[in-house]
Amino acid sequence: MAGQPTFEQALKTLEDAVARLERGQIPLDEALACFEEGVRGAGRCRELLREVEARVEVLLKDPAGVLHVEPFAADADDDDDDDDDDDDE
Repeated sequence: MAGQPTFEQALKTLEDAVARLERGQIPLDEALACFEEGVRGAGRCRELLREVEARVEVLLKDPAGVLHVEPFAADADDDDDDDDDDDDE
């Protein structure tokens, strides 16, 4: 895994690619290569964020006041909201 960039490195790659593309005035083949670098950086960031999300835990207090740890389920909350929106239509 030593060959894989860290989140910060991947984000920097993405930011640099965006900055170069926004400045413009680079040849098309160089712009395409820059775009591809940015896509790889974004993909790596997305991969690392998914890994971190899977490891995030939420500390909860039950009604008796006892603290316990449960997996973080952000997607479950979003899915519930989507279901509610469908019922309103």
